[in-house]
Amino acid sequence: MPEKSHSTERAHGRSASALRPVKITLGAMKFADGSALIETGDTQVLVAATLENRVPPFLEGSGRGWITAEYAMLPRATSRRSAREVKRGRQSGRSSEIQRLIGRSLRAAFDLRALTGTTLILDCDVLQADGGTRTASITGAFVAAVQAFGDAFLRGDLKRWPVVENLAATSVGIFGGTPLLDLDASEDQNAEVDMNVVGTGSGGLVEVQATGEQGAFSRRQFDELMDLATAGVSQLVALQQTALAPVLEQVDALERRGPRREAAPQDEKELWGKP
Repeated sequence: MPEKSHSTERAHGRSASALRPVKITLGAMKFADGSALIETGDTQVLVAATLENRVPPFLEGSGRGWITAEYAMLPRATSRRSAREVKRGRQSGRSSEIQRLIGRSLRAAFDLRALTGTTLILDCDVLQADGGTRTASITGAFVAAVQAFGDAFLRGDLKRWPVVENLAATSVGIFGGTPLLDLDASEDQNAEVDMNVVGTGSGGLVEVQATGEQGAFSRRQFDELMDLATAGVSQLVALQQTALAPVLEQVDALERRGPRREAAPQDEKELWGKP
């Protein structure tokens, strides 16, 4: 693909290397074990985390836990109404592929051995879609997961803190010959190259999905896109940490106290008192 570059007018008045405005609201749902509303530009995803005391059959007796995800878009998340997938009688291939991506991405960020006998389910519902719904789902799902695990750890239901890596995701692409960070829908639909990158706060990569939509692209262009994505992931991780600060401060305080001691069993007579 020929390499060219020209100035590109972008929504929100941002440069080619800038994320859309990002807002992460922790605890957006009353009854979920953890939750987050993430807004990236005009894309909005609500993530609910649920902890269950069970694991899939293939993990029974393994001493490990599990993390899985479900993904769906509301009928009017886009400019035209789409029928609910349950009404069609089956999930679309796109939704199935995205929720598998979310699940395996999140499993890379946590120590499943610290979740013995526990499954975390992340429900990602797209309220409004303007590009980058899968990457926003991953970024928001990490926040919801940490809140759920934080509460369980503080209660004593988790004996070890399971977070291994901070995790976020963003999109990059080439539009009009220009490498761009965090594509919105209009850019994504017309991009010559489209790429989704899941990365860690330490600079590691979990998954890279790259497609030349209008032909092959060069290694140089790939490297430029990866540099943009890595910078974007770092910014998103910083925003996650800010949103999670109340939870992480409590977890840090508890860890500084050292391992919990099991309370000695009380005599039955002491429990009931004098007759």
